[in-house]
Amino acid sequence: MDVVARLASQSAVVIFSKSTCCMSHAIKRLFYEQGVSPAIVEIDQDMYGKDIEWALARLGCSPPVPAVFVGGKFVGTASTVMTLHLDGTLKRLLKEAGALWL
Repeated sequence: MDVVARLASQSAVVIFSKSTCCMSHAIKRLFYEQGVSPAIVEIDQDMYGKDIEWALARLGCSPPVPAVFVGGKFVGTASTVMTLHLDGTLKRLLKEAGALWL
């Protein structure tokens, strides 16, 4: 869990992803289209990927990817992030974390 916390705190937005996951791709696109440049951790290409996946599952991520952290705090997986986007909360969180200026 320490590696997830450390990675999540290194950037305003961190997305834990798998390079072959279509939902991970959709969430990354959502952030890019908002003008945000998230840090991406592709756990299927990381030497500690299995440990990271296990830690994400312990945080309640089901499925474990995509898992989104904003301002070092766990925001949620794809369905939660999409809900936050649709109700306008995501933009506020991004501004508060310094990931979005406008």
